[in-house]
Amino acid sequence: MHTQSFKVIAFDADDTLWVNEPYYQETEKQFCELMLPYIEAHALSKELYNTEMQNIPIYGYGIKAFMHSMIETALRVTNKSIDPVVIESIINLGKEMLNKPIVLLEGVEEVLKKLSESKVKMIVATKGDLLDQERKLEKSNLEDYFHHVEIMSEKNEKGYLKLLAHLDIQQEEFLMIGNSIRSDITPVLNIGAYAIHVPYHTTWEHEKNASIEKNEDNFVQVSQLTDVIQVLGYN
Repeated sequence: MHTQSFKVIAFDADDTLWVNEPYYQETEKQFCELMLPYIEAHALSKELYNTEMQNIPIYGYGIKAFMHSMIETALRVTNKSIDPVVIESIINLGKEMLNKPIVLLEGVEEVLKKLSESKVKMIVATKGDLLDQERKLEKSNLEDYFHHVEIMSEKNEKGYLKLLAHLDIQQEEFLMIGNSIRSDITPVLNIGAYAIHVPYHTTWEHEKNASIEKNEDNFVQVSQLTDVIQVLGYN
């Protein structure tokens, strides 16, 4: 791989550029603590996950969707007998998530600065709530590095092909960099584009259990984001 081979390099946002999943796990733990008078934590987590999966086609991804799913789960497992004060506390958990600080992952600015020296256009391609992702990007102070920001409703083959058509480029001119095999890697490889996988130490359950047949021609897995510099010929 080399930057000269690509017209666009896309970065996932959550858990690729900045911390995200740990905030969800922290909030889920607090949710379980709130609900202990009604249901034990392991059972509640399972119920919450099932609710999230059912709600993805309705709400999509992001903190607001997660908050809706927590409230819906709380109402269901208590047969709507839950104290309204607990519902208010769940809403406050969601608001606290929306106000979490943006913590950049190690090496992010180093990589973006290095790649900005080339002629390749860099974009953000991420899932989530539009307002929330725009807020996070603004607070990250990374906006100036990116030519375009795409908030995708679903990161699948159809979504990526639509993105490439919008960018007016061919599959072989597109490189995706991200932490999720399911969302950032597999669909990109399936359409004939290129991908670099940067694993993150924790992953949402929905993004697990995905695998790929590694093809050295269009796929590389690195241990940390700064390795991208060497992979793309900047060493």
